[in-house]
Amino acid sequence: MLKPSELRSLSVDDLKAKVKDINEEIFKIRMQSATGAVTNKTLTVTKRRDLARVKTVLNEKLRGAVK
Repeated sequence: MLKPSELRSLSVDDLKAKVKDINEEIFKIRMQSATGAVTNKTLTVTKRRDLARVKTVLNEKLRGAVK
């Protein structure tokens, strides 16, 4: 699980790369789930929540809300 305090220390480019990586991981998990290879069903949920955290911090940085 990613912590917002750790994410806020990253640059905008790093956050964009992290969004891309997490999207790829979610895609892989979804494909494995479709074939029945994934036994941990909560993995998708935790990755989606991580993605939401990263996107939230990224939007804060882009809007200048972080001091």
